[in-house]
Amino acid sequence: MWRITSLIIVSLLSVAAVAVLYGRSRWKTETTSLRERLQAARLGISPKVFDPTELEGLPDPVQRYFRTVLREGQPVVSAVRVEQSGTFNMNEKRNLWKPFTSDQLVTTSRPGFDWNARIAVAPFVGVRVHDAYVAGEGILYAKLLGLVKVAEIQGTPEAAHGELMRFLAEAAWYPTALLPSQGVRWTDAGGRSATATLSDGATTVTLLFRFGETGLIESVRSENRGRIVDDKVIPTPWEGHFHNYQQRHGMLIPIDGEVAWMSPDGATPYWRGHITRIEFEFAE
Repeated sequence: MWRITSLIIVSLLSVAAVAVLYGRSRWKTETTSLRERLQAARLGISPKVFDPTELEGLPDPVQRYFRTVLREGQPVVSAVRVEQSGTFNMNEKRNLWKPFTSDQLVTTSRPGFDWNARIAVAPFVGVRVHDAYVAGEGILYAKLLGLVKVAEIQGTPEAAHGELMRFLAEAAWYPTALLPSQGVRWTDAGGRSATATLSDGATTVTLLFRFGETGLIESVRSENRGRIVDDKVIPTPWEGHFHNYQQRHGMLIPIDGEVAWMSPDGATPYWRGHITRIEFEFAE
């Protein structure tokens, strides 16, 4: 009996190992295809370096931000590769934080990105996630082991709106993308705040940026970012916070952050991350 039981266990472990390897291979193929589409949508960038004269007329906190994080002549970012680690809350009603690792490719013109993550939900078991904005299309899908679909939304106006909003919010990591010359329109919002508006094709998004005493972005907020609830997209207040700014390639960028859905009862954080590696490609 023990020998039979051992053979069954070994067989099950072998099947599981094959599933993990096959899922990893399938996911790698999907990632390659998605990123080829992202690269194919890229456009030229102009100007290629930061000129402080383009800040004239911007709200005071926005001018102060750019003068704090950029230097005159800073090359304009055209692409970014980011590696992160952190935790992701898998349940909005209670804390169910699971560790994740991710790599992300961002292009600034045309705006786009692919966040490729693995969330460890159990020992040797992970959910793989693509959260992306590619050629004007919003894409979000997750698969257990990279094989079994557990969530998907893409190709809708709501998906495009939510993902372009994420691109704009995360531009604190690639701050030249927030310059007026790169398509962002700034409006004073009083105090140390300003709104930023970005359009791509038929999609336009606006976020409220709040700046700290040192001039750096402390938070970004939307009153209507799409949240998936029972396979439906519900406009919900949303907020992201940045901290631990460090110099990278002449720019001052945040290394740590937290993102939360906002409700009358307060914030419900669902993502906390740390940049472990970041590489920039600049306009030529």
